[in-house]
Amino acid sequence: MVQRASSQQKRLLRDFGANIRRWRKVNGMSAVQVAERAFITRQTLRNIENGTGTARMDSLFAVLMILGVDGTVVDAADPYNNNAGRSRIDDILSAGGTI
Repeated sequence: MVQRASSQQKRLLRDFGANIRRWRKVNGMSAVQVAERAFITRQTLRNIENGTGTARMDSLFAVLMILGVDGTVVDAADPYNNNAGRSRIDDILSAGGTI
């Protein structure tokens, strides 16, 4: 049987979920409120906050939008916002490649 998630990935999912829960609490929202506003089930939100399950990306982003952190998450994934990413991009472009 193939292991789909490493222990590091599981830890990151738990940490990310805990951060989502903290943002919900910082915004003074109950789990029911977030789930209703994001048009997802309470169980889906629970899975996101616990870092378990297989929430769809659109469900995750609906939650991030409700919490007001969707742009922050998207920006964090942008390689231009990371020193290693920018360095690699410079290498690719200087070698005549494209991004």
